[in-house]
Amino acid sequence: MKKIDKGIGKSALQLVLANSDEIEEAETHMKDSDFIYCLGKTGSMELQKVVSAIETAAKRNAVIDEELYREMHALYHAILEALEGVTRGQVSLGDVMRTVGLRFSVVRGRPYENEAEGEWIAVALYGTIGAPIRGLEHETTGLGINHI
Repeated sequence: MKKIDKGIGKSALQLVLANSDEIEEAETHMKDSDFIYCLGKTGSMELQKVVSAIETAAKRNAVIDEELYREMHALYHAILEALEGVTRGQVSLGDVMRTVGLRFSVVRGRPYENEAEGEWIAVALYGTIGAPIRGLEHETTGLGINHI
């Protein structure tokens, strides 16, 4: 089973890590790959607000169909997996006096040549996490991938 040159996770990470000079090139690669995607920002001490922001962006940009449970479910698990990376395995923010400021990308597509493998979804997060004191944050990243 051969993967397409540019994996769905790699694409999601490249989008979320791209600075303003690199974003156009990253988006061109996305169009060439036939993946669909959205980008956004979120920040909070409340985990449900972070999850909600990513879900809302994916729905509004037609990356997922909110009427289909399997699509919402796949997105939810990809978000949780990405958040585990951001929070170092303890998916908690405000309860432990942490806050995040994150950029995110959600990418959907077929990363395998064999069409029977179906569609997959990837969520990439990049930003800062730390005590809710400005200037004391550090960088963090997370990636979650799930089949639809």
